[in-house]
Amino acid sequence: MPRNTIIRDIMIKNVAYATIPGSREEVLEILKDKQVSGVPVLKDNKVVGIVSRNNLLKYPEEEQLALLMTRDPVTISPDVDITVAARLLIDHHIRRLPVIEEEDLVGLVTIADIVGSMADLNITDQIEPYLNNGIVPVWDETPLPIVAKIMEFANVNVSPVLDDSLSFVGLISDRDIISASIIEDSVEVSDMSTTAEDEDEWTWESIRDTMSIYYSVSRIKAPNIPTKEIMVTDLITATPMSGVSECALSMKRNDIDQIPVVNGNGDLLGLLRDRDLLKALLEH
Repeated sequence: MPRNTIIRDIMIKNVAYATIPGSREEVLEILKDKQVSGVPVLKDNKVVGIVSRNNLLKYPEEEQLALLMTRDPVTISPDVDITVAARLLIDHHIRRLPVIEEEDLVGLVTIADIVGSMADLNITDQIEPYLNNGIVPVWDETPLPIVAKIMEFANVNVSPVLDDSLSFVGLISDRDIISASIIEDSVEVSDMSTTAEDEDEWTWESIRDTMSIYYSVSRIKAPNIPTKEIMVTDLITATPMSGVSECALSMKRNDIDQIPVVNGNGDLLGLLRDRDLLKALLEH
């Protein structure tokens, strides 16, 4: 593939999207059905936002799409070089760019699309400089809702999983959590109390009127199961000496966005994220 690959060459043309007005249930169905992590949001055929798995996990009780989505998304033209997209994705800490031509949505380009194109660029540089050592491991017996909260607090979308012997045994991602999650409806009660006091200053007792308000709550909920029940154990790994394009090809072929990097003993050294490989593209 030529070095001056443009967005039009690699973008997704048949784009899945959500529309306003819309609901969380509709978005969840799209993400699960299309096996994607996020989609553009349209209003009157114009892109007004992006909604992703992170939005759903961050606001589990929010039902309205207009309040869930990230507004005013960064967009890109189809006729610019892929390095422009790589720079935007890195600088804005995002994973996808709606592709706009004459104000219309004509495609979507993601980190995975750019990394897929890097598989053909024969970049033999070793991946060691691009490793992410800021990983947040979890225990394989940790209940899934706790793992989801840990990942939210740590601002990560994947965690290595360790067993009782501290061995690296798998990965858990926001994709796995969303796939296992359900919409749970419940009825909750709120007590609203007022106190009426007698005007006589010698009155020691007061009259308390209590009104109970019952309301329905709907939230996205991860099942209360151990992480080991849904973690990914069939892992593609690399070593620090693996090449950039070699790892890009592994990500493309296996439809993954991170690769655990291990030493000769199988000990985890870090994660190579698809986002990290974008830096290699800009530096090469």
